[in-house]
Parts: sequence; C-alpha cells; structure tokens
Amino acid sequence: MSTGNTSSSPATIAQLLTGMALFGTATPLSKIVGAHFSIFTASCLRMVIASVVLAPFVWFATDRFANAKRSDWWVIAAISAFGMVGFTATMLYGMRLTTGVIGSTIMSATPAVTAIAAVVFFGAAMNWRKAGALALGVAGIAIINLFRGGGGGQGGDALLLGAALVGAAICMEAAYTLLSRKLSAGISSLETTLAASLLAIPLFVVLALLFDAHPFAFGRANTFGLGALAFWGAATGGLAPVIWYTGVRKAPGALAAGAMAIMPITALVMSYVLLGEAFRWVHLAGFGLVFAGLLLMIVENTKGEDNG
Repeated sequence: MSTGNTSSSPATIAQLLTGMALFGTATPLSKIVGAHFSIFTASCLRMVIASVVLAPFVWFATDRFANAKRSDWWVIAAISAFGMVGFTATMLYGMRLTTGVIGSTIMSATPAVTAIAAVVFFGAAMNWRKAGALALGVAGIAIINLFRGGGGGQGGDALLLGAALVGAAICMEAAYTLLSRKLSAGISSLETTLAASLLAIPLFVVLALLFDAHPFAFGRANTFGLGALAFWGAATGGLAPVIWYTGVRKAPGALAAGAMAIMPITALVMSYVLLGEAFRWVHLAGFGLVFAGLLLMIVENTKGEDNG
C-alpha cells in the first residue's frame, strides 16, 4: 500500500504507532460496550459513528468512489458482511464471555490466521515462518486458556466459548483483509472502509430489531459505557483507519509491518487498565508465544516487500 516515495520520518512513525495503538484498544472496549448495550444495537451505533468520522476524510482526501468498478461493490458487500457485521458481532459476543487478556492474545494471532487463509483459499506459498507463527499462536492461546487460574467472572465453559467466538472474529478479520486484495487499484482503503461501514448499518438495524432484547435502548448505560461506545466507534472505527492508512502510504513496508506489534501490546495493557484484570505470569508466557508468532509474520511481510 505504500508508494514508491517512502518516508521514515518521525511524523510517519507516529502515524503508524498511533493507528495501531488505537486499533489495539478495540478488544477491551468491546468487553465494556458488550456489558452496557445490546449486541446489534452497539454494533450499529459503532458503524454510524465511524461513518460520520470517516466521511469528511473520504470527501476531501479521495476521489469519492469515482474510480470504483462494479466488481468492487460486490467485494465491498462481502467485506461489509464478514469484516463489519460478522467481525463486530462475534467480537462483542465473545468478549462478553471471555477476559480481555484472552481476547487480546487471540487477536494477536490475526496475521498468522490471515497468512494461512491466504495459503488455503488463494494458493499463497507456505513456508516455515507462516507455519511457525500459527503454531506459536495456537500454543500461546492454549496456555492462557488452560492455565488461566481464576475466571473473568465466567465459568470455564463460558470462557472457552468466548475464546472460540473471538477466534471466529479473527477469521472474519482475515476475510476482510483477503477480500480487500480483490479490489481494483481505483478504490482506496478509506473509501472501502466507509462504504463497508455504511452498508453494515441497515443490516445491524434489522438484526437489532429482530434479536436484541431492548433495541436502541440506552437507559441502562452509564457515562463510562457511553464514553466507551463513542471512543470505540470514533477512534477504532474512524480515526484509526485514517491515521494508519495515511502512514502506510508513505512508510517503507518493513516499518509498516513492524508497527503491527503495537496493536496486541496496547490491547493487553488496556485490558489491565480499563478492565482491571489481575496480572498473572501465565499471561506473559501465553502472550509471549503469540507475540513471537506475530514477529515471525512481521519478518515474513518484510521479506515479501523486499522480494516484491
């Protein structure tokens, strides 16, 4: 996604790190939002808030879909279904049941899952780095789930179901990434994100009316919950893509890949800060294995950039 005129200036580095840090807060925020709002109501509001934030940037900084092809809209519809509706709903349901630490650890395996999905569905080349990253991710997630000690307010089966749902969410995220590769060069990442968010809104309205016990009811949410929802939508759904994609357009591939390491660290730290979860040494063991897998994927991405 970067251009030929790359930059490693402090401003570019700050954009990459800030974008990834904002993305990382989404995991603990999902748990807070899921505790205060009905699932599909919260998801719909996130898409609305994100769209409001994204719209001015798309209007002033892009060609406003002028170069989009008809095939692009079918891809965007699939991105909306998987990457917006599927991801957000499974993430909220999963984070209701599991802990922020477990959720953050599982989300850290997203690059490895995406790489394996590319091998399975798109015929990408397999190598030891991709296989090793997935193996480390599975091992780290297993360690945290098997030796978690106390719960996060849920029983063992609920925690495992929550972990499975977060795992489903990263599969949805992988689908988002892989489907984005099918878009033509005429549509930008910001245009894609806005269009997919807008398409998701009516779907979430229908789902909220059908399945939420109290659709679009906010009386039970306190100020903390409302603030978490607003930040979740505006920062992680709106500003984070703008800041990240702005930096990626200018950054060398190796720098952009390396910045990915900030997201899981932010998610883990904010799980302790925002959710008040107790630190356990097993967290470091499990997270360390998954993070090592992420570093392998960063190396893989860097090598791919160099070879390209």
